[in-house]
Amino acid sequence: MFVDERIVTLFKRNAHHTLTYWSVFFSFGLCIAFLGPTILDLQCQTKSTLSQITWVFFAQQFCLLIGSSIGGIFKRTLFRALAALFVSALTISVIFAIIPLCNNVLVLAVAMAVSGFAMGIIDTIANIQLVSIYQRDSAVFLQALHFFIGFGALVSPLIADPFLSEMGCGNHTENGTEIMHHFRNMLRNSPIAEHNITQSNLPYHEGEKEESNVHYAFWIMALINLPVPVAVLFLMYREQLIPCCPSGTPRLLDKDELAMENQQGAEGSDVEQKEHEAGGHGNIFSCCQNDNLRGLPVSFFMIHILGGMVLFMTDGIVGAYAGFVYTYGVSPPISLPNKTAGYLASIFWAAITAGRLLSIPLSYRFQPVRLLMFNLAGAIVTVLMLLIFYTSSTSLFAGTFFCGLFLSSIFPCMLAYTEDILEYQGCATSVLVTSAGMGEMVMQVLVGSIIQAQGSYSFLLCGMIIACLGFILFIGLLLFHRMHRNYLTGTTKKSAMVEEPATEQNGSAKTEQKEETESS
Repeated sequence: MFVDERIVTLFKRNAHHTLTYWSVFFSFGLCIAFLGPTILDLQCQTKSTLSQITWVFFAQQFCLLIGSSIGGIFKRTLFRALAALFVSALTISVIFAIIPLCNNVLVLAVAMAVSGFAMGIIDTIANIQLVSIYQRDSAVFLQALHFFIGFGALVSPLIADPFLSEMGCGNHTENGTEIMHHFRNMLRNSPIAEHNITQSNLPYHEGEKEESNVHYAFWIMALINLPVPVAVLFLMYREQLIPCCPSGTPRLLDKDELAMENQQGAEGSDVEQKEHEAGGHGNIFSCCQNDNLRGLPVSFFMIHILGGMVLFMTDGIVGAYAGFVYTYGVSPPISLPNKTAGYLASIFWAAITAGRLLSIPLSYRFQPVRLLMFNLAGAIVTVLMLLIFYTSSTSLFAGTFFCGLFLSSIFPCMLAYTEDILEYQGCATSVLVTSAGMGEMVMQVLVGSIIQAQGSYSFLLCGMIIACLGFILFIGLLLFHRMHRNYLTGTTKKSAMVEEPATEQNGSAKTEQKEETESS
């Protein structure tokens, strides 16, 4: 069979949990990609300048990072984890429902910040729960989880597009209209609103206005997201975690699931013991304060740091490329028409979605470290080809597709790889999720400012430098993996040497006792 029967049995046993986490991440993808296309309509709604409204989206990204950092505190029990997911998913629906009522930019910033915080908690908990459920088999299911982000981000602009106004707030100069059209095309296809793209000040103008129907888009988004908290609540009901609504008698396990339960019993207890000794998958702050980490080697901490830095770079490329590829496409020397360049970001996210779908069977066939090596090398080669053929529009479209394809599965592969190295100790999931979010936010600001100062060609140059830095950090991660493996091997040998004399002593004692019994 193409998929191991053991994996299928494991999925059947945890299907309800897995499907619920996947649906939460589809909603996450919709939410993270939905806000970008509506930025100019929200500018008109709040009567603010473009520079002011883009900082609203920065507030959302910043709070998403905070939510990702502390989300691990809710994983200690299943009730806490599911309750946090329920509240967060419900909060997102409520926020999207009230966004059309926010006529002040500060109020809108607070609403976006709350939704970002909820998304960050969802991001961390869903990853941690899947890793906890599947452990060494989590790579396949993490690939599927992150496929749903890409799928949601791909579908999201299609929901927003029919309700967007084309003329903005009203009468603008010809140059102002052209710039607004530029932003419309760029942001319509970007999953994250950029906040450092331009320093131009496009104020709200009174006068003749095109009626905006963007509020319908937000309300549709709220309705689309509403089944997610309902699904989480139903899972809590099935797990008998709602005190006022006890469910019926739990179903019996079939023989395959019972065998799986017995097989994983000893492994699960060992993993839980190790998690307890090294702090488990808690939030970053509790991990740093854990007294049990003092006796661990330097390699243990360097694996956390280097794994996080690799994702800081690679997820930074994802955010920067999706946001600025349109700007690069319409600029000399390529100078694509606005409508044609608008397809670049859609192609990029379609490639990420396809790559994550393709990585599901590949992660079953190949080890995560091999996929990481292949993807990082492929991303570097792709950006290098874009630099060499920087005047070719065909090269830009092909390179955009392959760049998205190679970058698509780096995050889930890195998550599975580091958790496997650390034997599910430490706080790898929380560190990696936080680092990825931080890289996505910081690299957008950095690359955007460099493009403004040095020109559009610096966009590809920045991508090349960041990709090479990520590859160098990954080589360092491989070296520390080897050091950590040697440390674990040495620790195992020492434990065996200590246990051996004790066993011999117990054996001799039993022999003496037996001889005394026979003599008497």
